[in-house]
Amino acid sequence: MHENIKRLLVAPGRSFFLFGPRGTGKSTWLAGALPGALRLDLLDASLALELARDPHRLEALIGRRPAGSWVVLDEIQKIPALMDEVHRLMELRGWRFALCGSSARKLRRGGVNLLAGRALTLNMEGFSSAELGKRFNSDFCLSWGCLPFVQLNPAEAAEILNAYTHTYIKEEIKEEGIVRNTQPFLRFLAIAGQLNGQALNSQNIAREAAVPRSSVDVYFSILTDTLLGHFLPAYQPGLKVRERAHPKFYWFDPGAARAAAGRLFDPLDRLEKGFAFETLIYHELRVYNEVRRKHRPIAYYRTAAGGEIDFIIETHPRRSNTPARVVCIEVKLGQKWDSKWEKTMRELKKQAGIRVDRMIGVYTGERAYHFSGLDVLPAATFLRQLHSGEFF
Repeated sequence: MHENIKRLLVAPGRSFFLFGPRGTGKSTWLAGALPGALRLDLLDASLALELARDPHRLEALIGRRPAGSWVVLDEIQKIPALMDEVHRLMELRGWRFALCGSSARKLRRGGVNLLAGRALTLNMEGFSSAELGKRFNSDFCLSWGCLPFVQLNPAEAAEILNAYTHTYIKEEIKEEGIVRNTQPFLRFLAIAGQLNGQALNSQNIAREAAVPRSSVDVYFSILTDTLLGHFLPAYQPGLKVRERAHPKFYWFDPGAARAAAGRLFDPLDRLEKGFAFETLIYHELRVYNEVRRKHRPIAYYRTAAGGEIDFIIETHPRRSNTPARVVCIEVKLGQKWDSKWEKTMRELKKQAGIRVDRMIGVYTGERAYHFSGLDVLPAATFLRQLHSGEFF
């Protein structure tokens, strides 16, 4: 079954980094995308020790392979010092490298050579609706997420996600030595899982988790560096209305958020399901943005009066003589569309200094509607049109 699920990401013709959370299928994809490549897995303790002691051994391991040959270095963050050697071998021998990892934290923190722009950066997420095709089940994804091993073993989803959370704590946190005492981090993790899709107040989180305020910022940086979560910034178009600047935090996957919150063995309530629905749509937007190489900024918008638009995609930035152009998306868990959900989008559309090209409502009902410039779409229809390139 796994081999029949074709990923949308396409390998470039030049060296690249491939980052993504653990379990998203990076190694499996690389095996299929670069079938003749030499693969060196730095999770192999003896290999990692050899290369850490003497990075120049990498050239000997690759051996007589001709220029243009591919070399996959899995878990590259384990040995940041290898980056200088990779750079040298790209220049001297003409080899191409696929550098794979679940965290760029050590690479960035150490200020190591990131190949000076000579390698592209790709990101891999869990399965998207376009990849799953007929296998896509929105209700299952809201409850359990889109990670490959969850999708491929649905009957064991809760146990798999529970183990995933504990494996992450062990491998990503303890091994990198970021957090000496894991208990405060575990308390924070449970709270962060419950706050999925919400604007953050770090002081409140610190009080609830019984950790210093400074630790909250460090902990969130761990989640973003290891790609388990994303900050969604507040959109600030520079209009006269006061705009809020607090970011929201979304887990990369609805199932991972549920696991972090410790809610795997309890049914989702309606509020949790609503945030899971937003998380799923945000996941699909990120996948589309990545595989199509659109690189469009995604944000949310909130007015001083509390009106909100879940996602704003800026398709053209503001210039000195032209307004910014955006697509607005409002996501609602509801079988019937309520016109009050449109209010903030319609208000923004009337503002001078910004051009709203599309207003889209996504809901869990079955019928599509068009109301005076607003397209209301069932989730499945929206996702199909998104991956067809109809929105941006």
